[in-house]
Amino acid sequence: MAEAYFPVGPGLGPEENFLSLEDILMSQEKLPGRVEAALPRLAAVLGKGAAAGQSDGIPEGSKVEIPLWLAKGLYDNKRRILSVELPKIYKEGWRTVFSADANVVDLHKMGPYYYGFGSQLLNFDNPENPEIAQTILQTFIGRFRRIMDSSQNAYNEDTSALVARLDELERALFRAGQKGLNDFQCWEKGQASQITASSLVQNYRKRKFTDMDG
Repeated sequence: MAEAYFPVGPGLGPEENFLSLEDILMSQEKLPGRVEAALPRLAAVLGKGAAAGQSDGIPEGSKVEIPLWLAKGLYDNKRRILSVELPKIYKEGWRTVFSADANVVDLHKMGPYYYGFGSQLLNFDNPENPEIAQTILQTFIGRFRRIMDSSQNAYNEDTSALVARLDELERALFRAGQKGLNDFQCWEKGQASQITASSLVQNYRKRKFTDMDG
């Protein structure tokens, strides 16, 4: 019998885990930037059709929005191929909002991978990186307790409204809290599954008894 598939969690750091579907989707998020050197044969890849009589390259100075995975591949401090800009939710104005009350922000609307994408931004040389990292950490700390409290107080209820404003990492935490609550309720009602010996142990006992009989 085939074993059940267990999803691989995200990397939760400056490097993606490409065995994780969540990280693959996160790496497709667009990042604004500016081309510092002409990029040949990339116009079609970035959705910028070349004008008639022009090459299919992207000229120097062009503003682009490119997937995170491609931005990381092109970014090079020494060669200056690409410069990246911060998405607005990570800029100083929004960092002030988060520091005032992170719970009022609809993270899913602003960016469904707020924590993962923000951690990836630290790969790019930006003087605001320390402030970005601090805001991401404090936002998680500030929202964590409310998320877990909500997950523990919503038993057999429609939770769609509760998770609508959460980013994907927070939704995973909410589901974990819900599972813990449901498992506890089942145990309390005597509905928890019985602990049984594994097939490996059972087979070992059978062999042992056979040897004793022989």
